[in-house]
Amino acid sequence: MVQLLGPDGTRTPHEQLDAVLEEAGLATPERLRGYYSDMVMIRAADLEATSLQRQGQLGLWASALGQEAAQIGAGHASREQDYLVPTYREHGVAWARGIEPWRLLEMFRGISHGGWDPNELRTHPYMIVLGSQAPHAVGYAMGLQRDGVVGTGDSATDTAVLALFGDGASSEGEVSESFTFAASFQAPVVFYTQNNQWAISVPTSVQTRVPLAQRSRGWGIPSVRVDGNDVLGVLGAVRTALDSARAGEGPVFVEALTYRMAAHTTSDDASRYRPAAEEQEWAEKDPILRLRRHLEQLGEIDEAFVARCDEEAHDLAMQLHHHIHGMEDPDPVRMFDHPYAEPHPIVAAEREEYLAYVAQFEHEEGDA
Repeated sequence: MVQLLGPDGTRTPHEQLDAVLEEAGLATPERLRGYYSDMVMIRAADLEATSLQRQGQLGLWASALGQEAAQIGAGHASREQDYLVPTYREHGVAWARGIEPWRLLEMFRGISHGGWDPNELRTHPYMIVLGSQAPHAVGYAMGLQRDGVVGTGDSATDTAVLALFGDGASSEGEVSESFTFAASFQAPVVFYTQNNQWAISVPTSVQTRVPLAQRSRGWGIPSVRVDGNDVLGVLGAVRTALDSARAGEGPVFVEALTYRMAAHTTSDDASRYRPAAEEQEWAEKDPILRLRRHLEQLGEIDEAFVARCDEEAHDLAMQLHHHIHGMEDPDPVRMFDHPYAEPHPIVAAEREEYLAYVAQFEHEEGDA
């Protein structure tokens, strides 16, 4: 397993990845402080979202608590032109791509289908169905090949796709089918699994008898396993994989070993199946604390900076709180506005049927 930062913050040299990070300027002290700030901010937003769900303001929330390094690292490893296809838990990736957290919360409140322009931010809307994003990602990657923006040697235009999914989704048939197409056509796609140890209540040890990273090798897709709580290791591994795919060298599979510190979603009770000792073991590998320790060893962080990050994170949480509490529910008729890019006669008929259905209740109230 690739690891550049140990749990105590100690830096381990890695010739290949160090060269990649240095060339891209991804490991400067300024960048490291930025990653620390990003992880603190997204954790605060995550915790506030959980609180909002408990208050009845969100229908559901899928926490990424503990997976901040795996997500911030992957998000910043991609180039601006790369296209990211996430699942429903990639809040750190969304943050790294410039997507405001309130857009995510609106979706879990049930009033938005995504809330951002995927073409502008090069990030596909969240995908809820397990594994469904993998075929989409491969199809998009094959489209890039046909557009002639793969393997040209121009780093400003060559493009790759990052397909994100969890360890549970890796057992879905769609992922295996995606491996087949990606390998057959040497598509410029990086499959990125955050192995957070639990697919709801099923541990990874039940899903596979070998490391998940080995699964892709049966398709001839090279793979790497990285410490997902090590933001530098993730940065280096994902950047290397994307560079390879972008250069026309075919797909790569990256497994980031991390831990889901919260429940699967707010409808789950992890205490019913997960031992407390395991949670404590992984708490000691906390990705935010790990990077803070490393920065302290470098002399590149002080209490004033930590306090400022915490204050900004608190402000973000309060902004989310007031934004969600102040939202008005949309008119239900809007559900018919955007199923298709162009007007559709069946949707128009359904809209009229719905309006007639609502009108009968308004008529009854008038009679009363």
